[in-house]
Amino acid sequence: MIEADILRLITSLFFIIALILACAWITRRSGWLRAAQGQSIKLAGTQSLGGRAYVSIVEVEDARLVIGVTGNQVTLLHTMPPSPAPGLKQADRPAAEPISFASSLTRVLSRRRA
Repeated sequence: MIEADILRLITSLFFIIALILACAWITRRSGWLRAAQGQSIKLAGTQSLGGRAYVSIVEVEDARLVIGVTGNQVTLLHTMPPSPAPGLKQADRPAAEPISFASSLTRVLSRRRA
C-alpha cells in the first residue's frame, strides 16, 4: 500500500466513526431511546449528596418512594402518596399539615432503632 491509500483508509474510518457518533447523539436528543409511555416506574428527581450517594424520588403506580442510593445499597427512606394530577389547582388539593424537619428526623431515627 502506498501512503495515499493508507491516508484514504484512515480518513474513511474516521468518517464512519464520526457518523456513528452523530447518529447516536441525534437519536438520544430526539427521544427515540426514551422509555415507553406505559411504564409504571418513573424517576421524578434525583439529588446528589456527594461521592456516590444520591436521594431519588421514584413514582411507582400509586406511591412515590424516596430512596437513598449508594455504591453498595438502595434504601427506602420514605413513602409518599401519589403526586396530584397536573390539572388540579392549589385550592383543589387536599390541605396537608406542615411537618417540621425535626419531627421527621426524630420519627425516622426512632424507626431505625426499633
